[in-house]
Amino acid sequence: MTGASNFESMPMVVEATAQGEKMELVRGQEQDLVERLTPVVRRESVSLDLGSVERIDAAGLAALITLYCDACKAGHSFTVARPRRHVREILALVGLDRILIAPDAAQREACFEESAA
Repeated sequence: MTGASNFESMPMVVEATAQGEKMELVRGQEQDLVERLTPVVRRESVSLDLGSVERIDAAGLAALITLYCDACKAGHSFTVARPRRHVREILALVGLDRILIAPDAAQREACFEESAA
């Protein structure tokens, strides 16, 4: 396979916060995450560990979408791992669970093709 190797390698796992800290991915706090992770998702595939995120709002969702789009444009994947029940429910409510939690091969391939264009 040519070019698709970025999606076949294991993504770098990044924690949303420092070990043990609880976090809310809400307006006013989302920008720090975007600023910290944008260079990383442009460089390699990333799986963001949301295990410490207790609450997410529209601004937090927008931050995840921004990171996903930046990763796709660079030919990498961006997923989330271990979302707490409430966060997982919010992701499912807006349909992001299908894209961010367990993207299927077709979505990844479409993302890669878009980045190659």
